Amino acid sequence: MARKRKGQVSEAEAERASGPRRGGAARSGAARGGAAVASISAQVASGTAELVPDRDRPKAWTLLLDGAPQSHVDLDDPGRLTFEYQRRLGRVTDLAAAPGRPLNALHLGGGGLTLPRYIAATRPRSRQQVAEIDTALTELVRRELPLERTWQIRVRGGDAREVLTRTPEGWADLVIADVFSGARVPAHCATVEFAEAAARALAPGGHYTANIADGGRLPFARRQVATLRAVFPEVAMVADPAVLRGKRFGNLILLASTAPLALTELGRAMAGDPVVARIVHGADLDDFQAGAAVARDAEAEASPAPPDTVFAH
Repeated sequence: MARKRKGQVSEAEAERASGPRRGGAARSGAARGGAAVASISAQVASGTAELVPDRDRPKAWTLLLDGAPQSHVDLDDPGRLTFEYQRRLGRVTDLAAAPGRPLNALHLGGGGLTLPRYIAATRPRSRQQVAEIDTALTELVRRELPLERTWQIRVRGGDAREVLTRTPEGWADLVIADVFSGARVPAHCATVEFAEAAARALAPGGHYTANIADGGRLPFARRQVATLRAVFPEVAMVADPAVLRGKRFGNLILLASTAPLALTELGRAMAGDPVVARIVHGADLDDFQAGAAVARDAEAEASPAPPDTVFAH
């Protein structure tokens, strides 16, 4: 497994950390404004969870699982997204409906509940369901990083695909899949049957978005593009140019809908982000897919494990 990283995650570190996501508490000191603030470590079902305080922001924390950074939460400013992959997911939610309009959002994968907090802060009165299989992790996060009482966020302990298939047809304006077992997307959450379940859960014109991780020639990402295009008429992808060129392992964000995607607006929204991202769609996405086969339940595979160096200093 990747080694633990302690202390603040800077913007540059956050971009490196935006790669594969995904018992009794032990505490250790960390400096914040000259005062010792405890980091928090606990055993959960998926490994060792650690909440590390941000040295520059008094109520901000980074969640790590077995040393791999998962998410960053700022309790004072839930509208602030630090990790690049989370910021890009946030840009997609911004364009899912008119600014401020409440959404019905289904989150597959909970972690630190960063995106549910973001939607609750930017779209008050939104109704949100979260599927998180690790109930011990959810208990830790809710205890140490509590949600606002007025937020309509319900966290369900269960497998993401099972929760997805139980979602009422047409309920969700937005489905966000950020499902990782360790640092890999599980096979059963990366198939055409999974995408069909997401399409069924979406309201007309709703948006599906997924965070995946890949490297090298990006075989998993190419197959995921083919898989989504077998279900949705509109598909696009957002990633760092270095990841697209196979220069490093990292995150790719997939977008899909039955309605046209607001890609021009998305490009404008991302233009000022600290790390440049490229939107791939249309003919460029045809070239990227390059004959990759659709992934079905019978032969699906999990995403590749990240190199050991991804989370190392």
